Amino acid sequence: MKEYERLRMLERPSGRVDVLLDTDTYNEIDDQFALAYMLSAPEKLKVMAITAAPFLNKKAATPAIGMELSYGEIENLLSLMDRKDLMPLVFKGSETFLPDEKTPVDSPAARRIAHLAMEHTSDKPLYVIAIGAITNVASAILMRPEIAEKAVVIWLGGHALHYKDNREFNLYQDIAAARVVFASGVPLVMLPCQGVVSGFALSAPELETWFAGRGKLCDYLAKNTIREAESYAKGKPWTRVIWDVTAVAWLLDEKGEMLYDRVMPRPVPEYDNLWGENPQMPLCKYVYYIRRDLLLRDLVSRLTGEDVR
Repeated sequence: MKEYERLRMLERPSGRVDVLLDTDTYNEIDDQFALAYMLSAPEKLKVMAITAAPFLNKKAATPAIGMELSYGEIENLLSLMDRKDLMPLVFKGSETFLPDEKTPVDSPAARRIAHLAMEHTSDKPLYVIAIGAITNVASAILMRPEIAEKAVVIWLGGHALHYKDNREFNLYQDIAAARVVFASGVPLVMLPCQGVVSGFALSAPELETWFAGRGKLCDYLAKNTIREAESYAKGKPWTRVIWDVTAVAWLLDEKGEMLYDRVMPRPVPEYDNLWGENPQMPLCKYVYYIRRDLLLRDLVSRLTGEDVR
């Protein structure tokens, strides 16, 4: 792919686009907001699939358990939104992380990503919003390398280039997968966590004011977030970053008013938890600033139906 073609695909799309969400939904409290936010914009986002990503931490003893828990949480959220009709679009993902940079991990999710991308073109790409370890997407690319010219990947992963290190959950779980995606040349939008997306944080009073009492979905989101935050804050003041909403917001923000980005050569995810530099890497879009209040207003308006924009 020529750079001018890649840059054309990285322009913010106007009109309705086809999207696929790849999510480790049970891992945190923010994937739930992102899934609901995506489904709140049918005039802009046509949901083609939702795929469950693996994760490994205190909530899941293995990546397979993490993926299964995420699949179950997707079903729970669709039930809260009265959208169980979308369950045929939900696919289970990888049960392991990539063993190396050449071997895909077969799964229904990876096969579905590859299949859907092959039905698209560079003029009408599939937008893949990835908000977990990027194993499923990397596996799809390894299975069908040609999809790198038919899809745009919007990934929340890694930290900002100026941050002290790059040990970020979505990245360090499967650095091999990130290296596959970055090296593939697929049009890529990077949303760094600490130093950029970390600016989109909410407090308990905001969650109670803007979400609590506004239906079973919003009640669940508010209570789940407050419970999680208070489990570690233990009575001290806190704010909680709602990371994954920003990846969906990039597609909804046609004029670039909520998220600022710039074009740059994509960095190299290294195994030492740092970003490497290679000026020969393909260009990408790098989000460097979040207008927090504008994004919150849009999120509240879409999830509650009350226009506060």
